This record gives sequence, structure tokens and C-alpha cells, in this order.
Amino acid sequence: MTLVREQLRAALTQPGLVVAPFVYDGLQAMIAQKSGFSAVYMTGFGTAASRGMPDLGLLTMSEMVANARRICRAAEIPLICDADTGYGNPLNVIRTVQEFEEAGAAALHIEDQVWPKRCGFLEGKQVIPGDEMVQKVRAACDARSDPSLVVIARTDALQSEGWNAAEAR
Repeated sequence: MTLVREQLRAALTQPGLVVAPFVYDGLQAMIAQKSGFSAVYMTGFGTAASRGMPDLGLLTMSEMVANARRICRAAEIPLICDADTGYGNPLNVIRTVQEFEEAGAAALHIEDQVWPKRCGFLEGKQVIPGDEMVQKVRAACDARSDPSLVVIARTDALQSEGWNAAEAR
């Protein structure tokens, strides 16, 4: 697992973009790998939609982790995971990181939305105060047993509060 995490970290240090297509299952991840992509991104929207649900935080952390595990077993390229808001406060974030790491994720992102969250594509999102998000990000980074696991802090402040709010985060 550390190898795919190190592959992602190495790719992130190179010039240009790391293009990671959205996938919601192992078959799509295998197709992406065979098509030459160097990473894939487990979409929360797609994972929820594949189960006939909207992306409103209805899937649990355990369901998302189980999906990540299946994708990691199917493909040998780094998987970046949508970890919603970390599923609660900083204590919940710790468990979230541990579970995604154990499943084989190379990276995960945590959003700064209030709970219940809304899909990043939808209007009407609200964000938590910046200091609360900092606590979640610190908890996520401290929870890693493998320092190669990439923790991504994602903000929705741009859409909900405007550019200045996003820039201040």
C-alpha cells in the first residue's frame, strides 16, 4: 500500500496535473488503469448514485471505506477517496483516516461543509468555521500511520461564501 501512496506523492511533485478520473467501482478503476491513467478518484457522487441515492451524506463512512477497499483490490494505481466531512468531529476524522488508510487509499479529501453535507456540484452548501476545519485537518494528519497517505483539505467556501472566504481558508 505504501508503494501506491509514494507513487501518488511522486506524481504530485512533477510538473503538470495528475489526472484521476472519477470511478465508483473496481471495474471502472481497472478500465482507467488499462487506459493509462496513473491514479483514480473514488467519487462520492458516483458511489451514492450507483446505489440509487443522492450525494447528501446518506452513505456511511463504513460503506465508503468498503467501496474504497474493493477499488484498491481491483486496480494497482493510487486511489484518491472522497471522505465527505470526515463523518463528524476531529475524533470521527481520526477513525475515518485510519479506516481509509487500512483499506488501501493513497489519499483522501475532507470537506469543510456542515453536516448533513451536500454534493460539491450542488448549490446551497454551508461551511464550518475555519478553525474547526483546521482541527479536522490536524486530526487527519496525526491519525496517519503511513506518512505517505495524502490528506487533502477541500473547501466549499468559494461557492457558498465567495472567493475572499475561500482564499482566507
